[in-house]
Order: sequence, then structure tokens, then C-alpha cells
Amino acid sequence: MTSDALQTGKRVRITQRVPRQSGEMSITVEGTVVAVGQGKTGSWFAHGKDNKVWLDRVELRKDDGERIVMNLDRYSSVDVVG
Repeated sequence: MTSDALQTGKRVRITQRVPRQSGEMSITVEGTVVAVGQGKTGSWFAHGKDNKVWLDRVELRKDDGERIVMNLDRYSSVDVVG
């Protein structure tokens, strides 16, 4: 994943994979990037900013207008579409 792919206004396809014993589960979402940043969770973490766990997040707008906020991790892949 590169920062070039996650620029506001770009159309991207994000695939998230979840490794499991019974086989990998994945979901793919395609849309236009609305916002990119980090968001803190309610989880406590002693060495994090504000003593919280922070996650990389991207907000997408799908073609039907639905907005989705996705947490990105090492199992996420981002591809520029078009």
C-alpha cells in the first residue's frame, strides 16, 4: 500500500483478508476515497497517544452513495482503480 493510492478523490479497491483455520475469509470494497487518517479506539494502551490504540482508517464513498470506514492492517491491500 502506498500513500499515492490513498489520496482524497482517487478511486480504489480495498481487499481485507482474515486468516482462519478453516481458510481465509476476504471482503473487497470499491469506492472513492473521502478521508484518510488515524482514529483512536476505546481500547486502553499504556504507550499510545492519549493512552489509546490508534488504527489506520480510510473512508470510502461507494457508487450508490454509501459511506464505509475501513480499518487498514497488514492483511489489507489497496489498489488504484482506473
